[in-house]
Amino acid sequence: CPVVLAPKNSSVAMPPPADIVKVAIEWPGAFPKLMEIDQKKPLSSIIKEVCDGWSLANHDQFALQHADSSNFYITEKNRNEIKNGAILRLTTSPAQNAQQLHERIQSSSMDAKLEALKDLANYSRDVTFAQEFINLDGISLLTQMVESGTERYQKLQKIMKPCFGDMLSFTLTAFVELMDHGIVSWDTFSVAFIKKIFFYVNKFASDISILHFFLAILESMVLNSHVFFQKVAQEITIGQLFFYLQGTDQEIQTYTIAVINALFLKAPDDRRQEMANIFFFKQLRSIILTHVIRAQRAINNEMAHQLYVLQVLTFNLLEDRMMTKMDPQDQAQRDIIFELRRIAFDAESEPNNSSGSMEKRKSMYTRDYKKLGFINHVNPAMDFTQTPPGMLALDNMLYFAKHHQDAYIRIVLENSSREDKHECPFGRSSIELTKMLCEILKVGELPSETCNDFHPMFFTHDRSFEEFFCICIQLLNKTWKEMRATSEDFNKARKRVMQVVKEQIMRALTTKPSSLDQFKSKLQNLSYTEILKIRQSERMNQEDFQSRPILELKEKIQPEILELIKQQRLNRLVEGTCFRKLNSRRRQDKFWYCRLSPNHKVLHYGDLEESPQGEVPHDSLQDKLPVADIKAVVTGKDCPHMKEKGALKQNKEVLELAFSILYDSSGQLNFIAPDKHEYCVWTDGLNALLGKDMLSDLTRNDLDTLLSMEIKLRLLDLENIQIPDAPPPIPKEPSNYDFVYDCN
Repeated sequence: CPVVLAPKNSSVAMPPPADIVKVAIEWPGAFPKLMEIDQKKPLSSIIKEVCDGWSLANHDQFALQHADSSNFYITEKNRNEIKNGAILRLTTSPAQNAQQLHERIQSSSMDAKLEALKDLANYSRDVTFAQEFINLDGISLLTQMVESGTERYQKLQKIMKPCFGDMLSFTLTAFVELMDHGIVSWDTFSVAFIKKIFFYVNKFASDISILHFFLAILESMVLNSHVFFQKVAQEITIGQLFFYLQGTDQEIQTYTIAVINALFLKAPDDRRQEMANIFFFKQLRSIILTHVIRAQRAINNEMAHQLYVLQVLTFNLLEDRMMTKMDPQDQAQRDIIFELRRIAFDAESEPNNSSGSMEKRKSMYTRDYKKLGFINHVNPAMDFTQTPPGMLALDNMLYFAKHHQDAYIRIVLENSSREDKHECPFGRSSIELTKMLCEILKVGELPSETCNDFHPMFFTHDRSFEEFFCICIQLLNKTWKEMRATSEDFNKARKRVMQVVKEQIMRALTTKPSSLDQFKSKLQNLSYTEILKIRQSERMNQEDFQSRPILELKEKIQPEILELIKQQRLNRLVEGTCFRKLNSRRRQDKFWYCRLSPNHKVLHYGDLEESPQGEVPHDSLQDKLPVADIKAVVTGKDCPHMKEKGALKQNKEVLELAFSILYDSSGQLNFIAPDKHEYCVWTDGLNALLGKDMLSDLTRNDLDTLLSMEIKLRLLDLENIQIPDAPPPIPKEPSNYDFVYDCN
């Protein structure tokens, strides 16, 4: 077949320039118009060109917006997000739209007002529209409608109840969406407004379709205004909150716990402990355990996050004691140490106050303090001057001595009577253990914005941290004996024992025991011997195959394993993942989905109204990004959305889950992974698409696991055969080759 060459001057189809975007533009009553948008031209010029095509005057009163469910306006800031094949709509400008809605929501016709509020609730999600509406003092108009509408709304409710509920719902939706943009400060609102919110909270306690809006507003008030925090703390009653928690609607329960968390988070230190005491006496923990954690339904991610936040804030109440040094001159604090000694050794009488008996008493105290395992036998108060754990360690020891007296006396007497130097010093061990437990539970750290890791067992007891300590101190004593550690070199022994104890605790916690008894049972199955077996099994993947032949075999099959991992990552990208768009109010987050096309050439993504069940079809994801346009993948602090100001952006956990795709000159696609596993999958997959190495911890673990399995399979036939470190020597050449057989 002859090859036909194109003439030198003939035109050949070339790909469109990167600044040209092909779109379809709609206008009511007209056929959609296909056109090319030059991203270098001013947006006003493009709108004028579109208006001229339909003979529309006053082009400055028009704007372009996305024709999808978002209806977001296109501005100079976000125009780079327009993709080839996008469908746009020519519509009235944000200023015109805001002005019209501002007038419509004041209509005397209830039907017209209801329709206007419905449109306002939809448009308020767009920050461009929100800015224009707020400039018209729209927030004040909405608050006036709430403040002055009580009597009128009550009359309306009697006449047409469904219309009343919808009107109030749309009003509150618009208000919450507008405030979420952070344009207006919460401090600008009047006391009358917050009183009206409390009126509605009481009025519609049984109407869950409206109640969650009021609870969301209360939470935002507390988090964003010191003045309103004080007002909310004064007005809201514990009985109200507990009534909502005892209901059956998980969304209302979630918002209720969010309000409680906000009050905890913003309260001054002295007030925070006072609030904790009130919740303790009102049995908040018991109500949450019964009606939320042990309710006959699954706990969704939002509820899990709020329970995690409450767990962290509750443990943070211990921070003050954790960072308080003991005052050796404080008699009340010294009395705690005397009480520990009394319970352990049951001193029934005190010697007389003569000089001789004083010396005898000091000698006896010194001996007993040594048996209790303190470093300073003369003045044990000096052992509690290091922070952390400070006085918290002494509090734990006293709780153990009083509430688990038999176990306490057994541990102290058992170790004080040993003569083989294998005693476990109770005092020093308790101090080290308290410090370790504070590290495990991250006492003193702010809660993460993305974490859902709450432990049900901590909601089963009013003194859960102390009970946690009591279980773990007995575990430490048991492990110390199993390891036959000695107190002669306590620092060295402590390091070894504490490593094992921490591993035992962490492995038990990962199983999410539902109660402290179940946690204790898990620990009993994780003895030191069992930990050694687990470690030995895990080391099989690393240490048992270090001979030269095995290393050479690993090197040979590693590319094959890496290719397998690469294909798994790409397959996961093809399946796609649902991501959150985090903002200042977590439960109002929007969802978006991203997935790779089956031919690995295009990333499809788009917004979702709610978290999907299963995969989202490519057809429903309207935005596209060709893989060939991707310039780089950045993570952590290098991400554009992590360089913005705000408390959320400074969160360590969020930084560790953030990554961005950079494309074109300034285009970017920003992600916050739902967890560390998804973060590793996506960063690995994107790097694989770009031909770069996959460097995540997940890849390293998968590579080690798969390499180990593959080598074990290949060595099955060599079981019990010693593999030499060096290959067998090659024999010397024979003196002649007369032995060669001639086949001819």
